Amino acid sequence: MNRLNALFNKKKDNLLSIYYTAGYPEVNTTLDIAEALERAGVDFLEIGFPYSDPVADGPTIQHSSEKALENGMTLTLLFEQLKDLRKRITIPILLMGYVNPIVQYGIERFCKQAAEVGVDGIIVPDLPMYEYEAMYSRYFIDNNLSNIFLVTPQTSEERIRKIDELSNSFIYLLSSSSITGGQLQVSVNIEDYYKRIKAMQLKNPAIIGFGISDDKSFKKACEYAAGAIVGSAFVKLLGTEGYLEKIQGFVKSIRF
Repeated sequence: MNRLNALFNKKKDNLLSIYYTAGYPEVNTTLDIAEALERAGVDFLEIGFPYSDPVADGPTIQHSSEKALENGMTLTLLFEQLKDLRKRITIPILLMGYVNPIVQYGIERFCKQAAEVGVDGIIVPDLPMYEYEAMYSRYFIDNNLSNIFLVTPQTSEERIRKIDELSNSFIYLLSSSSITGGQLQVSVNIEDYYKRIKAMQLKNPAIIGFGISDDKSFKKACEYAAGAIVGSAFVKLLGTEGYLEKIQGFVKSIRF
């Protein structure tokens, strides 16, 4: 059991996760931001590693990736920064990014180093499920890393059941099929989608992402899932002066 499993066994609802891009806005503040978020009461974190072609990301996160790359952030540097992760952070940590830089780095090597520094799970939106199952799952399993799959309103029930079978922590429920940074959709069709997922009684909890930006959207997401992920709204905060001092208030505005 890794830290993610322990968290979901202990806490069943109102879970808050925050996403941010490693190397943004400054190259050496990855752990400083994580530490501030843990102090503020966030349940788990997603640290993104930048990529030059982030197709699923909206302009805010795209900009953070571009800036992080300009700052010199690489997977090698990120793992170097994360060597002290478990000396400073106790909550679960996931790495999130695209498959291309992981393949270039070496998937087996990537999983091994992620485990060595204390990472609990990986989110790779463009890693095909069949490739994960046939070629890479053993690297995740051997290193006790959870692989997080994404579900959209268009995902079939058959595929969702398969994802649930392959998962061992949570399922990332996208609020739409669009890019990050939009507002949480609460139309009749989207509510039907949330209700459909909830009615399936999956063995893994669902966490909603894309469009969670304030207390209203967080509470709405928690009506249908175990919690929600805030990304673009937090990355915007990181682009402001004195961002480390603002983190406590930001988290409080989302959940308390």
